[in-house]
Amino acid sequence: MFISCANTSKNNEKALRIKTDTIFSVKKAEKKVKKIIVGANKTANYLPLIKNNRIGIVANQTSVIFKEEGHTHLVDSLKALGIHIKTVFAPEHGFRGHADAGEAIKNGVDTKTGLPIVSLYGKNKKPYPSQIKNLDLIIFDIQDVGARFYTYISTLHYVMEACAEANIPVLILDRPNPNGHYTDGPVLEAQHKSFVGLHPIPVVHGMTIAEYAKMINGEKWLANKVQCKLHIVSMDNYKHNVAYNLPIKPSPNLPNSTAINLYPSLCFFEGTNVSVGRGTNQQFQVIGSPYFHLKAHHYSFKPKPNIGAKHPKHENKICYGLNLSQQNQSASGINLEHLITFYKANKKYHKDKPFFTNFFTKLAGTKKLQTQIEAGLNAKEIKKTWQKDLDAYNKMRQVYLLYK
Repeated sequence: MFISCANTSKNNEKALRIKTDTIFSVKKAEKKVKKIIVGANKTANYLPLIKNNRIGIVANQTSVIFKEEGHTHLVDSLKALGIHIKTVFAPEHGFRGHADAGEAIKNGVDTKTGLPIVSLYGKNKKPYPSQIKNLDLIIFDIQDVGARFYTYISTLHYVMEACAEANIPVLILDRPNPNGHYTDGPVLEAQHKSFVGLHPIPVVHGMTIAEYAKMINGEKWLANKVQCKLHIVSMDNYKHNVAYNLPIKPSPNLPNSTAINLYPSLCFFEGTNVSVGRGTNQQFQVIGSPYFHLKAHHYSFKPKPNIGAKHPKHENKICYGLNLSQQNQSASGINLEHLITFYKANKKYHKDKPFFTNFFTKLAGTKKLQTQIEAGLNAKEIKKTWQKDLDAYNKMRQVYLLYK
């Protein structure tokens, strides 16, 4: 709105009234935004279900109940309420969330609670029958970030599969998806299934953990098409188009909202000779390699061992590239421009250094993306080839949504 300010008291009064009305409208709109209540906080909805039962919990550092000030871990809270927790199952990065990506997680005992911890990462991705035979119900409460290659949804799959086979119900306490406002990327092809991609979904799936569990059941993706009995505690006041900043790091190398927003685009670099900033304090916000021409890439960083990256890519080498940490956090699509730019730079300056690794195909879920980049297709041309599969996926996705 454009307001002309003439030198008259009448116009000044009108301008002030408009300004006051605008401020009031903004404040009124702000009041309408209700606080999101995560599933774990709705204890009245699930305590009757778990009371007097033997419980297993799939959890990590994000499995918390929020309070007016701070939060308490779900495991600690339930133990204080007298719930009989027998086992904690730990996903990638471990129960307390400090392990490197891909690092083997050992079974053990939680020093704080004394509870036995069973790793669901490494060789034992699916709970053994012996590990769940004395349980009446398993709670799954982990914060996801909405990308196919983020392994918590693969852990969800295997937990559901083991429980379906053992006739044990799964209780899911739902949490927001910080990248839940869009879907994008190539849909995974069956021959490229792995722990970083089990299902025929795009890279950005646009679902919460509970919605995704419903899809796993509904599409009969578990072995032998078994279905798991699910109990879901949904969130209050959440919609997919509502922005949500995670109060706790979902894993060591996703330290803030910018990194989480960039993750679906930058994770492709994990299958290349380019660092995504592991070993710095700007993980998934900077990209670079020692193989690039200094004049073309003025920004540089040097990866060093730190929490979550004991041996980062290009350790102690200067990497030249880009700093994306100030980028707008509202991306609603995968950005392939940086990937294509770095591929071309590698080809120009260091032809002897292979750009792609075998891991790239697992992350993409298809060999086509690498082939398209090598053939010189631009980002728009590549993304156009995804559209038919994305349309089919989005139609399927609608059936399982809990939040519109």
